[in-house]
Amino acid sequence: MRNIRSRRAISPVIATVILVAVAITVAVAVAYWMGGIAGQYTKFEKVEIQTGICTYNITNTYWKIELKLKNTGTATSTMVAAFINDVEVVTYDNDDYTVNSTSTSLNPTATTIESGESATINFYIGLGYKTLSAGTTVNIKIHSAGGMDYIKLVELV
Repeated sequence: MRNIRSRRAISPVIATVILVAVAITVAVAVAYWMGGIAGQYTKFEKVEIQTGICTYNITNTYWKIELKLKNTGTATSTMVAAFINDVEVVTYDNDDYTVNSTSTSLNPTATTIESGESATINFYIGLGYKTLSAGTTVNIKIHSAGGMDYIKLVELV
């Protein structure tokens, strides 16, 4: 009996140090795990219209508006609709103008912009469309599948 009593356990200080080290290790592991899960669910869409340049083709009498877009968000953005002065563009996936009408090179089923990537979308407004004339400012709006609207005001030249 005396032999058992003479044995001593580890000191309380060493036990406390071991418990704190284990707790810190577990906390760091949980933090990395939660950070990975949160990163999957916190992606966001943000497209910036960097430039909007309008040119007038005097031979064929139409305006061409070239928008340069860049996705600065963390999620892929899909463009699904385009509007000029809040009226939907008549013809999609067209790289030419239509007389007295509007068209765009935007393909509503295939125009996706990956995170960090850029894209160019052209808009064509035929002379005589809705009594637009040089000097008029038009409101160009692109709608994404994520429900976001990206707007640029461009003056017709």
